[in-house]
Amino acid sequence: MTAPNPTKLSAGKTPRKRRLHPAWMVAAVAFLALVGAAGFRAAPGVLMVPLQQEFGWSTTVLSLAVSINLVLFGLTAPFAAALMERFGIRTVTSIALCLIGLGSALTVFVSQSWQILLTWGVLIGLGTGSMALVFAATIANTWFSKNRGLVIGILTAGSAAGQLVFLPFIAMLAQSPGWRGASLLIAAGALAVVPLVLRWLKNSPADVGVQPYGAESEEPTTAEAGPVAEVANAEGAKTPNAAVRALQVLKRASKVRTFWALVAGFAICGATTNGLIGTHFIPSAHDHGMPETTAAGLLAVVGIFDIVGTIASGWLTDRFNPKVLLAVYYQFRGVGLLVLPVLLSSTVQPSMILFVVVYGLDWVATVPPTAAICRKVFGADGSVVFGWVFAAHQLGAAAAAFLAGYIRDATGHYTYAWIGAAAMCTVAAVISATMRKDAARKEPVPVRA
Repeated sequence: MTAPNPTKLSAGKTPRKRRLHPAWMVAAVAFLALVGAAGFRAAPGVLMVPLQQEFGWSTTVLSLAVSINLVLFGLTAPFAAALMERFGIRTVTSIALCLIGLGSALTVFVSQSWQILLTWGVLIGLGTGSMALVFAATIANTWFSKNRGLVIGILTAGSAAGQLVFLPFIAMLAQSPGWRGASLLIAAGALAVVPLVLRWLKNSPADVGVQPYGAESEEPTTAEAGPVAEVANAEGAKTPNAAVRALQVLKRASKVRTFWALVAGFAICGATTNGLIGTHFIPSAHDHGMPETTAAGLLAVVGIFDIVGTIASGWLTDRFNPKVLLAVYYQFRGVGLLVLPVLLSSTVQPSMILFVVVYGLDWVATVPPTAAICRKVFGADGSVVFGWVFAAHQLGAAAAAFLAGYIRDATGHYTYAWIGAAAMCTVAAVISATMRKDAARKEPVPVRA
Protein backbone atom coordinates (compact mmCIF):
# COMPACT_ATOMS: atom_id res chain seq x y z
CA MET A 1 0.00 0.00 0.00
CA THR A 2 1.36 3.39 -1.00
CA ALA A 3 1.70 6.08 1.68
CA PRO A 4 -0.12 9.33 0.97
CA ASN A 5 1.98 12.22 -0.23
CA PRO A 6 2.25 14.75 2.63
CA THR A 7 2.57 17.58 0.14
CA LYS A 8 -0.85 16.77 -1.27
CA LEU A 9 -2.76 15.84 1.91
CA SER A 10 -2.51 17.20 5.43
CA ALA A 11 -4.47 15.62 8.30
CA GLY A 12 -6.97 14.16 5.86
CA LYS A 13 -7.90 17.56 4.40
CA THR A 14 -8.32 18.17 0.71
CA PRO A 15 -6.11 20.80 -0.86
CA ARG A 16 -7.56 24.31 -0.75
CA LYS A 17 -8.54 25.86 -4.05
CA ARG A 18 -6.09 28.55 -5.08
CA ARG A 19 -7.42 32.08 -4.60
CA LEU A 20 -7.29 34.82 -7.20
CA HIS A 21 -4.03 36.69 -6.75
CA PRO A 22 -4.56 40.21 -5.27
CA ALA A 23 -2.60 41.65 -8.19
CA TRP A 24 -5.61 41.11 -10.44
CA MET A 25 -7.88 43.10 -8.10
CA VAL A 26 -5.35 45.94 -8.10
CA ALA A 27 -5.18 45.80 -11.90
CA ALA A 28 -8.99 45.92 -12.13
CA VAL A 29 -9.22 49.02 -9.92
CA ALA A 30 -6.32 50.63 -11.81
CA PHE A 31 -8.26 50.00 -15.05
CA LEU A 32 -11.33 51.75 -13.62
CA ALA A 33 -9.17 54.65 -12.42
CA LEU A 34 -7.76 55.09 -15.92
CA VAL A 35 -11.29 54.99 -17.34
CA GLY A 36 -12.36 57.73 -14.92
CA ALA A 37 -9.32 59.86 -15.69
CA ALA A 38 -9.80 59.49 -19.46
CA GLY A 39 -12.96 61.59 -19.68
CA PHE A 40 -11.12 64.80 -20.48
CA ARG A 41 -9.07 63.12 -23.20
CA ALA A 42 -12.30 62.90 -25.20
CA ALA A 43 -13.46 66.44 -24.42
CA PRO A 44 -11.40 69.09 -26.28
CA GLY A 45 -12.27 67.96 -29.79
CA VAL A 46 -15.99 67.86 -28.93
CA LEU A 47 -16.13 71.08 -26.89
CA MET A 48 -13.90 73.24 -29.10
CA VAL A 49 -16.64 74.29 -31.53
CA PRO A 50 -19.28 75.08 -28.84
CA LEU A 51 -16.76 77.21 -26.92
CA GLN A 52 -15.83 79.07 -30.11
CA GLN A 53 -19.49 79.71 -30.83
CA GLU A 54 -20.23 81.02 -27.32
CA PHE A 55 -17.10 83.07 -26.61
CA GLY A 56 -15.65 83.73 -30.07
CA TRP A 57 -12.25 82.29 -29.12
CA SER A 58 -9.96 81.24 -31.96
CA THR A 59 -8.82 77.68 -32.64
CA THR A 60 -5.31 78.81 -31.70
CA VAL A 61 -6.40 79.92 -28.19
CA LEU A 62 -8.21 76.67 -27.45
CA SER A 63 -5.35 74.68 -28.93
CA LEU A 64 -3.01 76.53 -26.55
CA ALA A 65 -5.13 75.37 -23.58
CA VAL A 66 -4.86 71.79 -24.81
CA SER A 67 -1.11 72.24 -25.35
CA ILE A 68 -0.60 73.46 -21.77
CA ASN A 69 -2.56 70.44 -20.59
CA LEU A 70 -0.44 68.07 -22.65
CA VAL A 71 2.85 69.65 -21.54
CA LEU A 72 1.92 69.31 -17.87
CA PHE A 73 0.45 65.88 -18.59
CA GLY A 74 3.86 64.82 -19.83
CA LEU A 75 6.21 66.65 -17.45
CA THR A 76 4.25 65.51 -14.39
CA ALA A 77 4.55 61.83 -15.35
CA PRO A 78 8.16 61.04 -14.27
CA PHE A 79 7.70 62.91 -10.99
CA ALA A 80 4.39 61.11 -10.43
CA ALA A 81 6.18 57.78 -10.86
CA ALA A 82 8.72 58.81 -8.22
CA LEU A 83 5.95 60.13 -5.96
CA MET A 84 4.19 56.78 -6.23
CA GLU A 85 7.40 55.12 -5.03
CA ARG A 86 7.67 57.61 -2.15
CA PHE A 87 4.07 58.09 -0.98
CA GLY A 88 2.28 55.12 -2.51
CA ILE A 89 0.22 54.49 -5.60
CA ARG A 90 -3.11 54.92 -3.80
CA THR A 91 -2.42 58.43 -2.43
CA VAL A 92 -1.07 59.86 -5.68
CA THR A 93 -3.88 58.33 -7.75
CA SER A 94 -6.61 59.69 -5.45
CA ILE A 95 -5.19 63.23 -5.52
CA ALA A 96 -4.84 63.07 -9.31
CA LEU A 97 -8.48 62.07 -9.80
CA CYS A 98 -9.59 64.91 -7.49
CA LEU A 99 -7.58 67.43 -9.53
CA ILE A 100 -9.22 66.22 -12.74
CA GLY A 101 -12.67 66.47 -11.15
CA LEU A 102 -11.96 69.97 -9.77
CA GLY A 103 -10.60 71.27 -13.06
CA SER A 104 -13.56 69.92 -15.04
CA ALA A 105 -16.14 71.25 -12.57
CA LEU A 106 -14.59 74.75 -12.48
CA THR A 107 -14.69 74.92 -16.28
CA VAL A 108 -18.43 75.65 -16.15
CA PHE A 109 -17.67 79.08 -14.63
CA VAL A 110 -15.18 80.28 -17.28
CA SER A 111 -15.86 83.50 -19.14
CA GLN A 112 -12.34 84.61 -20.18
CA SER A 113 -9.77 82.78 -22.24
CA TRP A 114 -7.15 82.78 -19.45
CA GLN A 115 -9.58 80.81 -17.27
CA ILE A 116 -9.81 77.96 -19.78
CA LEU A 117 -6.00 77.91 -19.79
CA LEU A 118 -6.10 77.45 -16.01
CA THR A 119 -8.80 74.75 -15.88
CA TRP A 120 -8.20 72.76 -19.06
CA GLY A 121 -4.49 73.50 -19.00
CA VAL A 122 -3.07 73.58 -15.47
CA LEU A 123 -5.44 71.72 -13.14
CA ILE A 124 -6.48 68.92 -15.48
CA GLY A 125 -2.96 68.73 -16.91
CA LEU A 126 -1.47 68.07 -13.46
CA GLY A 127 -4.19 65.53 -12.65
CA THR A 128 -4.02 63.59 -15.89
CA GLY A 129 -0.21 63.71 -15.78
CA SER A 130 -0.26 61.89 -12.47
CA MET A 131 -2.61 59.33 -14.04
CA ALA A 132 -0.55 59.02 -17.21
CA LEU A 133 0.43 55.79 -18.90
CA VAL A 134 3.36 55.61 -16.48
CA PHE A 135 0.71 54.63 -13.92
CA ALA A 136 0.04 51.47 -15.94
CA ALA A 137 3.75 50.69 -16.08
CA THR A 138 4.11 51.25 -12.33
CA ILE A 139 1.22 48.89 -11.54
CA ALA A 140 2.59 46.20 -13.87
CA ASN A 141 6.17 46.46 -12.61
CA THR A 142 5.13 46.52 -8.93
CA TRP A 143 2.49 43.80 -8.91
CA PHE A 144 3.47 41.43 -11.74
CA SER A 145 6.57 39.38 -12.51
CA LYS A 146 5.03 37.72 -15.57
CA ASN A 147 2.48 38.79 -18.16
CA ARG A 148 3.62 42.38 -17.71
CA GLY A 149 3.20 43.22 -21.38
CA LEU A 150 -0.36 41.94 -21.33
CA VAL A 151 -1.16 43.83 -18.12
CA ILE A 152 0.26 47.10 -19.48
CA GLY A 153 -1.79 46.55 -22.63
CA ILE A 154 -4.99 46.00 -20.63
CA LEU A 155 -4.39 49.03 -18.39
CA THR A 156 -3.46 51.24 -21.31
CA ALA A 157 -6.73 50.19 -22.91
CA GLY A 158 -8.42 51.76 -19.87
CA SER A 159 -7.79 55.17 -21.40
CA ALA A 160 -9.35 53.98 -24.64
CA ALA A 161 -12.29 52.58 -22.69
CA GLY A 162 -12.70 55.97 -21.03
CA GLN A 163 -12.84 57.62 -24.43
CA LEU A 164 -15.37 55.03 -25.56
CA VAL A 165 -17.54 55.51 -22.45
CA PHE A 166 -17.46 59.31 -22.29
CA LEU A 167 -17.17 60.52 -25.88
CA PRO A 168 -20.71 59.81 -27.17
CA PHE A 169 -22.27 61.30 -24.02
CA ILE A 170 -20.00 64.35 -24.12
CA ALA A 171 -20.98 64.91 -27.75
CA MET A 172 -24.70 64.63 -26.96
CA LEU A 173 -24.48 66.89 -23.90
CA ALA A 174 -22.46 69.46 -25.86
CA GLN A 175 -25.44 69.74 -28.23
CA SER A 176 -28.11 69.79 -25.51
CA PRO A 177 -28.15 71.08 -22.77
CA GLY A 178 -24.64 72.36 -23.60
CA TRP A 179 -20.91 72.03 -23.02
CA ARG A 180 -21.23 72.79 -19.28
CA GLY A 181 -23.17 69.57 -18.74
CA ALA A 182 -20.42 67.69 -20.55
CA SER A 183 -17.79 69.22 -18.24
CA LEU A 184 -19.75 68.14 -15.17
CA LEU A 185 -20.00 64.59 -16.56
CA ILE A 186 -16.19 64.46 -16.82
CA ALA A 187 -15.86 65.69 -13.22
CA ALA A 188 -18.34 63.09 -11.95
CA GLY A 189 -16.55 60.29 -13.82
CA ALA A 190 -13.20 61.12 -12.22
CA LEU A 191 -14.55 61.58 -8.69
CA ALA A 192 -16.68 58.43 -8.78
CA VAL A 193 -13.58 56.22 -8.90
CA VAL A 194 -11.87 57.77 -5.83
CA PRO A 195 -13.68 55.57 -3.22
CA LEU A 196 -12.70 52.42 -5.12
CA VAL A 197 -9.07 53.55 -5.25
CA LEU A 198 -8.98 54.29 -1.51
CA ARG A 199 -10.50 50.91 -0.68
CA TRP A 200 -8.91 48.48 -3.12
CA LEU A 201 -5.80 49.96 -4.76
CA LYS A 202 -2.99 48.62 -2.57
CA ASN A 203 0.47 50.13 -2.88
CA SER A 204 2.51 46.93 -3.14
CA PRO A 205 2.28 43.13 -2.71
CA ALA A 206 3.95 43.51 0.69
CA ASP A 207 0.86 45.39 1.92
CA VAL A 208 -1.16 42.17 1.66
CA GLY A 209 1.67 39.75 2.42
CA VAL A 210 2.15 38.24 -1.03
CA GLN A 211 4.76 38.09 -3.77
CA PRO A 212 4.15 39.80 -7.13
CA TYR A 213 2.06 37.66 -9.45
CA GLY A 214 4.27 35.03 -11.06
CA ALA A 215 7.25 35.60 -8.76
CA GLU A 216 9.14 32.61 -7.37
CA SER A 217 8.88 32.85 -3.59
CA GLU A 218 12.48 31.80 -3.10
CA GLU A 219 13.89 34.14 -5.76
CA PRO A 220 14.57 37.85 -5.37
CA THR A 221 13.46 39.86 -8.40
CA THR A 222 16.98 40.88 -9.44
CA ALA A 223 16.58 39.19 -12.80
CA GLU A 224 14.73 42.25 -14.00
CA ALA A 225 17.71 44.55 -13.58
CA GLY A 226 19.14 45.88 -16.81
CA PRO A 227 22.63 47.30 -17.36
CA VAL A 228 21.64 50.81 -16.34
CA ALA A 229 19.92 49.52 -13.21
CA GLU A 230 23.20 47.98 -12.07
CA VAL A 231 24.70 51.48 -12.05
CA ALA A 232 21.63 52.74 -10.22
CA ASN A 233 21.98 50.09 -7.54
CA ALA A 234 25.63 50.93 -7.08
CA GLU A 235 24.75 54.60 -6.57
CA GLY A 236 21.75 53.88 -4.37
CA ALA A 237 18.70 54.23 -6.59
CA LYS A 238 16.17 55.02 -3.85
CA THR A 239 16.04 58.51 -2.42
CA PRO A 240 13.46 59.98 -0.05
CA ASN A 241 12.90 62.95 -2.38
CA ALA A 242 10.72 62.12 -5.38
CA ALA A 243 11.95 65.06 -7.47
CA VAL A 244 15.60 64.17 -6.84
CA ARG A 245 14.88 60.53 -7.69
CA ALA A 246 13.22 61.48 -10.98
CA LEU A 247 16.05 63.82 -11.97
CA GLN A 248 18.74 61.29 -11.03
CA VAL A 249 17.05 58.69 -13.21
CA LEU A 250 16.92 61.19 -16.08
CA LYS A 251 20.63 61.89 -15.69
CA ARG A 252 21.48 58.18 -15.86
CA ALA A 253 19.09 57.47 -18.73
CA SER A 254 20.29 60.41 -20.81
CA LYS A 255 23.68 58.70 -21.19
CA VAL A 256 22.08 55.75 -23.00
CA ARG A 257 21.38 56.03 -26.74
CA THR A 258 18.31 53.82 -26.49
CA PHE A 259 16.65 56.39 -24.25
CA TRP A 260 16.89 59.09 -26.92
CA ALA A 261 15.57 56.73 -29.58
CA LEU A 262 12.53 56.03 -27.41
CA VAL A 263 12.08 59.74 -26.67
CA ALA A 264 12.10 60.66 -30.37
CA GLY A 265 9.69 57.90 -31.37
CA PHE A 266 7.27 58.55 -28.52
CA ALA A 267 7.24 62.32 -29.17
CA ILE A 268 6.02 61.53 -32.69
CA CYS A 269 3.55 59.03 -31.25
CA GLY A 270 2.03 61.74 -29.05
CA ALA A 271 1.95 64.25 -31.90
CA THR A 272 -0.03 61.88 -34.11
CA THR A 273 -2.53 60.68 -31.46
CA ASN A 274 -3.48 63.02 -28.59
CA GLY A 275 -2.09 66.12 -30.26
CA LEU A 276 -3.52 65.78 -33.76
CA ILE A 277 -6.33 63.21 -34.07
CA GLY A 278 -7.55 63.50 -30.47
CA THR A 279 -7.73 67.30 -30.55
CA HIS A 280 -8.43 68.19 -34.19
CA PHE A 281 -10.20 65.27 -35.87
CA ILE A 282 -13.69 66.47 -34.90
CA PRO A 283 -13.09 70.15 -35.89
CA SER A 284 -11.55 68.96 -39.17
CA ALA A 285 -14.51 66.71 -39.90
CA HIS A 286 -16.79 69.65 -39.04
CA ASP A 287 -14.94 71.73 -41.66
CA HIS A 288 -15.98 69.12 -44.24
CA GLY A 289 -19.64 69.32 -43.21
CA MET A 290 -19.77 66.27 -40.94
CA PRO A 291 -21.93 66.71 -37.80
CA GLU A 292 -19.94 66.79 -34.56
CA THR A 293 -21.89 63.88 -33.07
CA THR A 294 -21.06 61.77 -36.12
CA ALA A 295 -17.36 62.64 -35.90
CA ALA A 296 -17.44 61.90 -32.16
CA GLY A 297 -18.94 58.51 -32.95
CA LEU A 298 -16.04 57.78 -35.28
CA LEU A 299 -13.57 58.61 -32.51
CA ALA A 300 -15.53 56.30 -30.22
CA VAL A 301 -14.94 53.53 -32.78
CA VAL A 302 -11.24 54.38 -32.57
CA GLY A 303 -11.60 53.82 -28.83
CA ILE A 304 -13.21 50.41 -29.31
CA PHE A 305 -10.45 49.14 -31.56
CA ASP A 306 -7.82 50.83 -29.41
CA ILE A 307 -8.77 48.42 -26.63
CA VAL A 308 -8.37 45.45 -28.95
CA GLY A 309 -5.14 46.73 -30.46
CA THR A 310 -3.47 47.62 -27.18
CA ILE A 311 -4.24 44.31 -25.49
CA ALA A 312 -3.08 42.46 -28.61
CA SER A 313 0.10 44.56 -28.62
CA GLY A 314 0.74 43.60 -24.99
CA TRP A 315 0.39 39.92 -25.92
CA LEU A 316 2.73 40.36 -28.89
CA THR A 317 5.25 42.27 -26.77
CA ASP A 318 5.62 39.27 -24.46
CA ARG A 319 6.57 37.16 -27.50
CA PHE A 320 8.27 39.28 -30.17
CA ASN A 321 11.01 41.84 -30.61
CA PRO A 322 9.52 45.14 -29.34
CA LYS A 323 11.56 47.40 -31.63
CA VAL A 324 10.20 45.59 -34.70
CA LEU A 325 6.67 46.00 -33.37
CA LEU A 326 7.25 49.73 -32.91
CA ALA A 327 8.54 50.16 -36.46
CA VAL A 328 5.47 48.39 -37.90
CA TYR A 329 3.03 50.36 -35.75
CA TYR A 330 4.49 53.75 -36.68
CA GLN A 331 4.59 53.01 -40.41
CA PHE A 332 0.97 51.83 -40.50
CA ARG A 333 -0.04 55.01 -38.69
CA GLY A 334 1.81 57.14 -41.22
CA VAL A 335 -0.01 55.53 -44.14
CA GLY A 336 -3.35 56.22 -42.45
CA LEU A 337 -2.57 59.90 -41.88
CA LEU A 338 -1.37 60.34 -45.45
CA VAL A 339 -4.71 59.25 -46.92
CA LEU A 340 -6.94 60.93 -44.29
CA PRO A 341 -7.36 64.27 -46.17
CA VAL A 342 -9.05 62.52 -49.09
CA LEU A 343 -11.30 60.44 -46.80
CA LEU A 344 -12.93 63.33 -44.90
CA SER A 345 -16.36 64.31 -46.21
CA SER A 346 -19.81 65.30 -44.97
CA THR A 347 -20.89 61.65 -44.78
CA VAL A 348 -19.26 58.50 -43.44
CA GLN A 349 -17.90 56.38 -46.28
CA PRO A 350 -16.64 52.76 -45.97
CA SER A 351 -13.08 54.01 -46.48
CA MET A 352 -13.43 56.22 -43.39
CA ILE A 353 -14.65 53.25 -41.36
CA LEU A 354 -11.57 51.33 -42.48
CA PHE A 355 -9.37 54.26 -41.41
CA VAL A 356 -10.82 54.50 -37.88
CA VAL A 357 -10.54 50.72 -37.42
CA VAL A 358 -6.87 50.61 -38.47
CA TYR A 359 -6.02 53.79 -36.58
CA GLY A 360 -7.79 52.48 -33.50
CA LEU A 361 -5.81 49.23 -33.54
CA ASP A 362 -2.63 51.30 -33.76
CA TRP A 363 -3.58 54.18 -31.41
CA VAL A 364 -1.54 53.30 -28.32
CA ALA A 365 -0.27 49.90 -29.40
CA THR A 366 3.17 51.51 -29.05
CA VAL A 367 2.91 51.64 -25.25
CA PRO A 368 3.55 47.96 -24.31
CA PRO A 369 6.72 47.57 -26.44
CA THR A 370 8.03 50.97 -25.30
CA ALA A 371 7.46 50.13 -21.63
CA ALA A 372 9.05 46.70 -22.16
CA ILE A 373 12.20 48.25 -23.61
CA CYS A 374 12.41 50.68 -20.67
CA ARG A 375 12.16 47.78 -18.22
CA LYS A 376 14.70 45.60 -20.02
CA VAL A 377 17.30 48.32 -20.45
CA PHE A 378 16.81 50.31 -17.25
CA GLY A 379 15.64 47.64 -14.81
CA ALA A 380 14.59 49.10 -11.45
CA ASP A 381 14.52 52.59 -12.98
CA GLY A 382 12.21 51.42 -15.76
CA SER A 383 8.96 53.00 -14.52
CA VAL A 384 10.53 56.41 -13.95
CA VAL A 385 12.39 56.24 -17.28
CA PHE A 386 9.09 55.44 -18.97
CA GLY A 387 7.72 58.53 -17.23
CA TRP A 388 10.38 60.66 -18.95
CA VAL A 389 9.74 58.96 -22.29
CA PHE A 390 6.04 59.62 -21.81
CA ALA A 391 6.87 63.27 -21.08
CA ALA A 392 8.32 63.43 -24.59
CA HIS A 393 5.09 61.85 -25.87
CA GLN A 394 3.06 64.68 -24.38
CA LEU A 395 5.46 67.42 -25.46
CA GLY A 396 5.08 66.12 -29.01
CA ALA A 397 1.31 66.07 -28.53
CA ALA A 398 1.31 69.64 -27.21
CA ALA A 399 3.36 70.92 -30.14
CA ALA A 400 1.09 69.17 -32.64
CA ALA A 401 -2.10 70.39 -30.96
CA PHE A 402 -0.94 74.02 -31.11
CA LEU A 403 0.65 73.88 -34.58
CA ALA A 404 -2.35 72.15 -36.14
CA GLY A 405 -4.63 74.85 -34.71
CA TYR A 406 -2.31 77.54 -36.09
CA ILE A 407 -2.21 75.84 -39.51
CA ARG A 408 -6.02 75.69 -39.53
CA ASP A 409 -6.32 79.41 -38.75
CA ALA A 410 -3.62 80.33 -41.28
CA THR A 411 -4.73 78.17 -44.23
CA GLY A 412 -8.37 77.39 -43.54
CA HIS A 413 -7.79 73.61 -43.49
CA TYR A 414 -5.77 70.85 -41.79
CA THR A 415 -4.28 69.16 -44.87
CA TYR A 416 -0.69 70.22 -44.25
CA ALA A 417 -0.95 69.02 -40.65
CA TRP A 418 -2.03 65.53 -41.74
CA ILE A 419 0.72 65.22 -44.36
CA GLY A 420 3.43 66.48 -41.98
CA ALA A 421 2.34 63.99 -39.33
CA ALA A 422 2.51 61.14 -41.86
CA ALA A 423 6.11 62.06 -42.67
CA MET A 424 7.00 62.10 -38.96
CA CYS A 425 5.60 58.58 -38.55
CA THR A 426 8.03 57.32 -41.18
CA VAL A 427 10.86 58.94 -39.22
CA ALA A 428 9.66 57.18 -36.05
CA ALA A 429 9.53 53.84 -37.87
CA VAL A 430 13.13 54.21 -39.04
CA ILE A 431 14.33 55.23 -35.57
CA SER A 432 12.61 52.22 -34.01
CA ALA A 433 13.87 49.73 -36.60
CA THR A 434 17.47 50.91 -36.19
CA MET A 435 17.43 51.02 -32.39
CA ARG A 436 20.43 49.41 -30.75
CA LYS A 437 20.20 45.66 -30.25
CA ASP A 438 20.48 45.87 -26.46
CA ALA A 439 17.03 47.48 -26.46
CA ALA A 440 15.43 44.22 -27.52
CA ARG A 441 17.53 41.57 -25.83
CA LYS A 442 15.91 38.85 -23.79
CA GLU A 443 15.71 39.23 -20.02
CA PRO A 444 18.40 37.27 -18.20
CA VAL A 445 17.36 33.94 -16.81
CA PRO A 446 17.91 33.59 -13.03
CA VAL A 447 20.64 31.13 -12.07
CA ARG A 448 19.29 28.55 -9.66
CA ALA A 449 21.47 26.96 -7.01
